[in-house]
Amino acid sequence: MHPDTAEAAEAAASAIDDKKGLDPVLLDVSLVIVITDVFVIASGTSRRHVLTLAEEVEARLAEHDRKPLRREGVSDATWVLLDFGDIVVHVFDEETRRYYDLERLWRDAPRMAFETASG
Repeated sequence: MHPDTAEAAEAAASAIDDKKGLDPVLLDVSLVIVITDVFVIASGTSRRHVLTLAEEVEARLAEHDRKPLRREGVSDATWVLLDFGDIVVHVFDEETRRYYDLERLWRDAPRMAFETASG
């Protein structure tokens, strides 16, 4: 994985953490699938919060000269997907995250170290 990818994934997770997103997780999926390198997964407490988290990720990654190639789920805001090519950010409401359980689905992918502000 390219160092810029890891740095941008950490920036996305930090943006989520800064806006009080729940349980940000970074999965290195580069050896499991070929379409991307990192999944950033997190939850918001409401649809508005999910949108705020997604907007903050976009703003933070714009500082790294990155724009999403595609954006899905914004109108419903139960699962917003931001595809940056080498990074895919999944921001869920809590119920939808539990239902799809991407961490279990991609359990073969190693977790990348990320320390939240709360420790």
